[in-house]
Amino acid sequence: MQHPMQRLALGGGCHWCTEAVFQALGGVCCVRQGFARSDPPDDTWSEAIDLEFDPGRLSLDDIIAVHLATHASTSHHKLRGKYRSAIYLPDTAQQTRAAESLARLSTETGVDFVTRILPHRGFRESDQRFHNYFATDPDRPFCQTYIEPKLALLRQRFANLLKEGVTPA
Repeated sequence: MQHPMQRLALGGGCHWCTEAVFQALGGVCCVRQGFARSDPPDDTWSEAIDLEFDPGRLSLDDIIAVHLATHASTSHHKLRGKYRSAIYLPDTAQQTRAAESLARLSTETGVDFVTRILPHRGFRESDQRFHNYFATDPDRPFCQTYIEPKLALLRQRFANLLKEGVTPA
Protein backbone atom coordinates (compact mmCIF):
# COMPACT_ATOMS: atom_id res chain seq x y z
CA MET A 1 0.00 0.00 0.00
CA GLN A 2 1.33 3.41 -0.99
CA HIS A 3 1.38 5.99 1.82
CA PRO A 4 1.20 9.70 1.04
CA MET A 5 4.31 11.55 2.09
CA GLN A 6 4.08 13.67 5.24
CA ARG A 7 5.96 16.83 6.08
CA LEU A 8 7.14 18.39 9.32
CA ALA A 9 9.92 20.60 10.63
CA LEU A 10 12.30 19.92 13.50
CA GLY A 11 14.31 22.41 15.48
CA GLY A 12 16.72 21.80 18.28
CA GLY A 13 20.32 22.32 17.51
CA CYS A 14 22.35 23.41 14.57
CA HIS A 15 20.51 22.65 11.35
CA TRP A 16 23.74 21.25 9.86
CA CYS A 17 23.66 18.51 12.50
CA THR A 18 19.93 17.84 12.25
CA GLU A 19 20.14 17.69 8.47
CA ALA A 20 22.84 15.00 8.58
CA VAL A 21 20.97 12.91 11.16
CA PHE A 22 17.72 12.82 9.21
CA GLN A 23 19.38 12.33 5.81
CA ALA A 24 20.65 9.00 7.20
CA LEU A 25 17.17 7.61 7.95
CA GLY A 26 15.24 5.29 5.68
CA GLY A 27 11.84 6.61 4.76
CA VAL A 28 13.05 10.21 4.65
CA CYS A 29 13.01 11.43 1.09
CA CYS A 30 13.81 15.12 1.39
CA VAL A 31 15.58 17.21 4.03
CA ARG A 32 15.92 20.97 3.70
CA GLN A 33 17.84 22.98 6.25
CA GLY A 34 16.90 26.47 7.22
CA PHE A 35 14.67 28.28 9.67
CA ALA A 36 11.16 27.59 10.98
CA ARG A 37 8.65 29.61 12.93
CA SER A 38 5.30 29.20 14.61
CA ASP A 39 2.71 31.38 16.29
CA PRO A 40 3.69 34.08 18.84
CA PRO A 41 5.69 33.96 21.00
CA ASP A 42 7.51 31.45 18.76
CA ASP A 43 7.19 33.47 15.55
CA THR A 44 10.87 34.39 15.27
CA TRP A 45 12.92 32.29 12.85
CA SER A 46 14.86 29.50 14.55
CA GLU A 47 17.27 26.96 13.00
CA ALA A 48 15.44 23.86 11.81
CA ILE A 49 15.03 21.31 9.07
CA ASP A 50 11.98 20.64 6.97
CA LEU A 51 11.56 17.02 5.97
CA GLU A 52 9.30 14.79 3.95
CA PHE A 53 8.91 11.19 5.04
CA ASP A 54 7.01 8.06 4.17
CA PRO A 55 4.91 7.11 7.24
CA GLY A 56 4.75 3.55 5.90
CA ARG A 57 8.52 3.24 6.41
CA LEU A 58 9.22 5.66 9.27
CA SER A 59 6.74 6.53 11.99
CA LEU A 60 6.23 9.90 13.63
CA ASP A 61 7.14 8.19 16.93
CA ASP A 62 10.51 7.12 15.47
CA ILE A 63 11.19 10.61 14.14
CA ILE A 64 10.46 12.11 17.55
CA ALA A 65 12.64 9.53 19.36
CA VAL A 66 15.58 10.23 17.03
CA HIS A 67 15.09 13.97 17.32
CA LEU A 68 15.04 13.91 21.13
CA ALA A 69 18.15 11.72 21.27
CA THR A 70 20.25 13.80 18.87
CA HIS A 71 20.01 17.32 20.32
CA ALA A 72 19.94 18.95 23.77
CA SER A 73 16.23 18.21 24.23
CA THR A 74 16.34 18.57 28.03
CA SER A 75 18.26 21.84 28.34
CA HIS A 76 16.95 25.41 28.56
CA HIS A 77 20.36 26.70 27.45
CA LYS A 78 21.01 30.33 26.56
CA LEU A 79 20.80 29.77 22.77
CA ARG A 80 17.20 28.45 22.78
CA GLY A 81 16.07 31.47 20.72
CA LYS A 82 18.38 30.48 17.88
CA TYR A 83 17.95 26.76 18.53
CA ARG A 84 14.33 26.31 19.62
CA SER A 85 13.68 22.69 20.60
CA ALA A 86 10.49 22.02 18.68
CA ILE A 87 8.50 19.76 16.42
CA TYR A 88 6.54 21.86 13.94
CA LEU A 89 3.47 20.17 12.50
CA PRO A 90 0.91 21.50 10.01
CA ASP A 91 -2.32 20.14 11.52
CA THR A 92 -3.87 19.56 14.93
CA ALA A 93 -4.24 15.79 14.48
CA GLN A 94 -0.47 15.43 13.94
CA GLN A 95 0.20 17.83 16.83
CA THR A 96 -1.95 15.70 19.14
CA ARG A 97 -0.19 12.48 18.06
CA ALA A 98 3.21 14.12 18.55
CA ALA A 99 2.26 15.41 22.01
CA GLU A 100 1.14 11.90 23.00
CA SER A 101 4.41 10.45 21.69
CA LEU A 102 6.48 13.06 23.53
CA ALA A 103 4.58 12.39 26.79
CA ARG A 104 5.01 8.62 26.38
CA LEU A 105 8.77 8.96 25.78
CA SER A 106 9.07 11.27 28.78
CA THR A 107 7.33 8.71 31.00
CA GLU A 108 9.34 5.78 29.60
CA THR A 109 12.69 7.54 30.08
CA GLY A 110 11.88 9.56 33.20
CA VAL A 111 13.16 12.65 31.37
CA ASP A 112 11.53 16.09 31.21
CA PHE A 113 11.97 17.29 27.64
CA VAL A 114 11.96 21.00 26.79
CA THR A 115 10.92 20.16 23.23
CA ARG A 116 7.62 21.73 22.28
CA ILE A 117 4.96 20.74 19.76
CA LEU A 118 4.17 23.83 17.68
CA PRO A 119 2.04 24.72 14.67
CA HIS A 120 4.15 24.92 11.51
CA ARG A 121 3.75 28.50 10.26
CA GLY A 122 6.67 28.96 7.94
CA PHE A 123 9.98 27.68 6.68
CA ARG A 124 12.74 29.37 4.73
CA GLU A 125 15.83 27.62 3.46
CA SER A 126 19.33 28.48 4.54
CA ASP A 127 21.97 29.68 2.11
CA GLN A 128 22.53 27.08 -0.63
CA ARG A 129 26.28 26.88 0.11
CA PHE A 130 25.49 25.24 3.47
CA HIS A 131 23.10 22.58 2.17
CA ASN A 132 24.25 18.98 2.63
CA TYR A 133 26.91 20.30 4.96
CA PHE A 134 28.11 16.96 6.31
CA ALA A 135 27.62 15.06 3.04
CA THR A 136 29.78 17.48 1.06
CA ASP A 137 32.77 17.44 3.44
CA PRO A 138 32.50 15.13 6.48
CA ASP A 139 36.14 15.80 7.41
CA ARG A 140 35.53 19.45 8.34
CA PRO A 141 36.43 20.03 12.00
CA PHE A 142 32.82 21.04 12.80
CA CYS A 143 31.53 17.84 11.23
CA GLN A 144 33.94 15.65 13.15
CA THR A 145 33.38 17.45 16.46
CA TYR A 146 29.60 17.89 16.42
CA ILE A 147 27.92 15.86 13.67
CA GLU A 148 29.84 12.59 13.68
CA PRO A 149 29.06 11.88 17.39
CA LYS A 150 25.34 12.32 16.64
CA LEU A 151 25.64 9.93 13.69
CA ALA A 152 27.53 7.44 15.88
CA LEU A 153 24.67 7.57 18.39
CA LEU A 154 22.20 7.11 15.54
CA ARG A 155 24.10 4.06 14.26
CA GLN A 156 24.23 2.60 17.76
CA ARG A 157 20.68 3.26 19.02
CA PHE A 158 18.65 3.47 15.81
CA ALA A 159 20.44 1.11 13.39
CA ASN A 160 17.09 -0.40 12.34
CA LEU A 161 16.00 3.01 10.98
CA LEU A 162 19.05 3.70 8.80
CA LYS A 163 18.87 3.94 5.02
CA GLU A 164 20.21 1.03 3.03
CA GLY A 165 23.94 1.47 2.59
CA VAL A 166 24.44 3.42 5.83
CA THR A 167 26.75 1.28 7.92
CA PRO A 168 25.45 0.56 11.45
CA ALA A 169 29.00 0.18 12.85
